[in-house]
Order: sequence, then C-alpha cells, then structure tokens
Amino acid sequence: MFLFSGSYMQHMESKNDTYVSEFLLLGFSEDPELQPLIFGLFLSMYLVTVLGNLLIILATISDAHLHIPMYFFLSNLSSVDICFTSTTIPKMLVNIQTQSKAITYAGCITQIYFFTLFVVLDNFLLAVMAYDRCVAICHPLHYTVSMNPHVCGLLVLASWIVSVLNSLLQSLMVLWLSFCTDLEIPHFFCELNQVVHLACSDTFLNDLVICLASVLLAGCPFAGILYSYSKIVSSIRAISSAQGRYKAFSICASHLSVVSLFYCTGLGVYLSPAVTQNSRSTATATVMYSMLTPMLNPFIYSLRNKDLISALRRLLGSTTRKGPVCPPQKSCP
Repeated sequence: MFLFSGSYMQHMESKNDTYVSEFLLLGFSEDPELQPLIFGLFLSMYLVTVLGNLLIILATISDAHLHIPMYFFLSNLSSVDICFTSTTIPKMLVNIQTQSKAITYAGCITQIYFFTLFVVLDNFLLAVMAYDRCVAICHPLHYTVSMNPHVCGLLVLASWIVSVLNSLLQSLMVLWLSFCTDLEIPHFFCELNQVVHLACSDTFLNDLVICLASVLLAGCPFAGILYSYSKIVSSIRAISSAQGRYKAFSICASHLSVVSLFYCTGLGVYLSPAVTQNSRSTATATVMYSMLTPMLNPFIYSLRNKDLISALRRLLGSTTRKGPVCPPQKSCP
C-alpha cells in the first residue's frame, strides 16, 4: 500500500514537472503586414456578431408577441453564439494588438472548456429548433400542447447538461497530458485537437473520446435535423397553396443552409485525418463555423421573418427616436 502510494506520488510529481506555463498561438499568419488586416476583419465580424445577436435577444424579450417557443429557442441560440465567439476572438485581438502570441496554461484550458461547451450547445439548439419547426408544421393542432413552456425549458436544460458534462470530460482529460518543449499551436485559439497533439504522453484515449464525442454529439443532432426536415418537406408537399409551400420551404432552406455550413465545416475539422501539430489548414474551416455562422444567424433568421423585423423596428425606434412635444389640444404629425 505504501509502495503504491509512493509510486503514485512520484508519478504525480514527475507529471507536474511537465506542466507548462503558457502556449504560443501562431494564428493565421506571422506576416506583420497582414496583422492590421486580420485585426480589423475579426474585430468587425465580432462586433457585428455581438450586436446582431444582442438585438435578437432584446427584441424577443421586449415584444410580447414573440414569447413563443420558436423565439425562445432563437434567443437562446443568439446568447450561445455571443458566448461562442467571445471565448476565442477577444484573446486573439488582444494578442494581435500587443504583438504577443502567448496564452497561459490555465487560459488555454479555459478556452478548451468553453469552446467545447458552446459548440456542442449550438449543435443541440439547432436540433431543438428543427424539432420545434417540425411539430409546428406537421402537427399544428398539437403544437401548443407538445411545445409548452415546461417542455421547452427541459429541452434547453438537457442541452446544457450534456454540453457541460462533455466539455468537463474533455478538459479534465487534457489536464492529464504531459507536454514537452514544442508548445506552438498553429491556430488562433486553443483548439482541442491541436493541444492534444502537442502532448508527449499517449493521446490514444483522448483521440478516441474526441472522435466518439464528435460522432455522438454532432452526428446525432444532425441526424435529428435531417429527419425533422424530411418530415417537414413531406408536409409541405401536401399543402395545396403554392404561396404557403413557398413560404414554408424558404424558411427551411435558410435554416438548412446554416446547418450545412456549421456541420460540414465542424465535422471536417474534428474528423479530418489531416489535423497535425504543424498544420494551419483547419484554422480557416474553424472560422466558418465559429465566426461566420454566428454572424449570419441573426440576418438569416430575421430577414424572412416579418414578426421579428417589426419587433426590431419597434425596439430600435424606442431607443433612438423621441417623439415631439405637442402643445395642448394639438396632435403630433
């Protein structure tokens, strides 16, 4: 017993010796002339993402007509998208501005935890939104019963629980890895695959868990989305009105375009055998689902939605325009 405890303590001490204080994020390019362009591009995308999704959240909260399941899930998706981009982009902008590539070990693990949390949560919310639309179109008479506030809350809560448990598992498994002197990450943030492949210790279990989590936590929601929309398409074909069919199909096409962009790039990053420790090829694909998709979501979900556009106009009008002061017994123009 004492021998086992002693060997375990020696193992922990030797493991602690391999702990590093910081990693180096190489980003997209080391060319100094490109840094201002990259900084301006990502700052603009980040501000548009935050502002667009924040407007969606405020509109759904302030307008009583939008207090229905569809907009409840949309506001949750917008909140997650803001957190999703805020996990990585601010640190990258700070590094460019200070001309530093360093990120602390604790900061790197924190990025891994929250990035994994919000990317999985995005998966589940997209699936839940597809299910909500499926019930609304295929079973309209049972919609209020099937998608009551209690059910909606449980769906979001279950998505959070699974996402938190997965990100906690992935982060803890990274903590057990030992790292050598090569601490350069060819990415603009601490991407899980890249960090794992920097380790000196055996990463077979980490790779296995990452692969299984990608298949289960991304593949299953995606399969649910495809099934939901297959049912929606079948119901749309049964609609007699051409205008009704076009309206329903246009909404589905917009959602599916976002889903395709998100899943194709995401699965390509995490399941690609080309992911190596000296490759930056995955950084561009990561931008597609971690920055471009959250930025486009507010536009895609609002441009074809008259209720949401009206709510946004009322919200912006109430905050930017003051009515004229009218004298007694006279009406305002």
